[in-house]
Amino acid sequence: MIVNGKEKKQETPISLTEFLTREGYDGQRVAVEKNGEIIPRAKHPDIQLSDIDTLEIVHFVGGG
Repeated sequence: MIVNGKEKKQETPISLTEFLTREGYDGQRVAVEKNGEIIPRAKHPDIQLSDIDTLEIVHFVGGG
């Protein structure tokens, strides 16, 4: 799997929500593109990832 341009090993399927949690992302503060398609946050639990997927994850940071 390619995540933000870097290779990550993912040998078994995992949900997008599980992956984000495992990698330390706050699922409420990220936007995810899987294989060129933006994934709505409500669908994160239903999306399964595999070793052939490409993800771009953008983390939102608040500030003032």
